[in-house]
Amino acid sequence: MSHFEPPIHWNDHEDIALKLYERFGDEFNEGKIYRIRFTDLLEWVLQIPGFVGKREESNEGHLEMIQSAWVYEWRDNQK
Repeated sequence: MSHFEPPIHWNDHEDIALKLYERFGDEFNEGKIYRIRFTDLLEWVLQIPGFVGKREESNEGHLEMIQSAWVYEWRDNQK
């Protein structure tokens, strides 16, 4: 039985970060996460299952927040 996951929107930075960490794991460390091009990050976010945001709703602020949240998610998993 699968559990229901609510749709993910652009302002769900932590949820997006968790999905990115689940996808890439330790392939990206803190330094690499901050060097990801926003064009790549945008594409990866749009590929997340359950993500309902639109490409044109994205902005630099959202992408920066997602990057930061991803770094915190990565750090939490290094303990």
